Amino acid sequence: MLLKDYVKKKPEIETERLKLREMKKDDVPSLLEWMPDKSIYEYWGKGPSVTDKDPNKLFIKKVKETKSFHLGIALKEEDIVIGEIWVYLIENDRMAKVAIRIGKKWQGNGYGKEALKMMTDFIFKNTEIKRLWTDVDIRNIPSIKILEACGYKREGLIRQGKMVNNWCDYYIYGVLNTDI
Repeated sequence: MLLKDYVKKKPEIETERLKLREMKKDDVPSLLEWMPDKSIYEYWGKGPSVTDKDPNKLFIKKVKETKSFHLGIALKEEDIVIGEIWVYLIENDRMAKVAIRIGKKWQGNGYGKEALKMMTDFIFKNTEIKRLWTDVDIRNIPSIKILEACGYKREGLIRQGKMVNNWCDYYIYGVLNTDI
């Protein structure tokens, strides 16, 4: 399949413990449990947005058709969304940026690693994207460990660069479809 095949309908990807899926209005109670928590934005480059503070707003606007992915990370058994994963800033259907965040209550259980590995494998097996990359604040050790465990390589250091709205030192990580 190609990226264009996912414009209208995003995939649902499962592992033993998780399901990556589109979020829906019924997810608002679980989203409210973690999205407004300022502590998960420490290395995000900005604080919680209007929709992070009130996830109801995610479902008010009409969904735009896009090649990008923005999926909820749901615990498979309970079907509650505990985080989000993105594949976006897609360039020429060849390269894209990834981002992931998990609610504080669920951090440290391997969910981030499982979700990123699952998404990386899916993108390389089911689309024409050949490179995924991301940036990560050098102080964000848990995210660095997740990236490296999923095969992402540290490709550079940006000193006092701007990461969203934050000036900090950050690393660039990337992985090629031939690395996996």
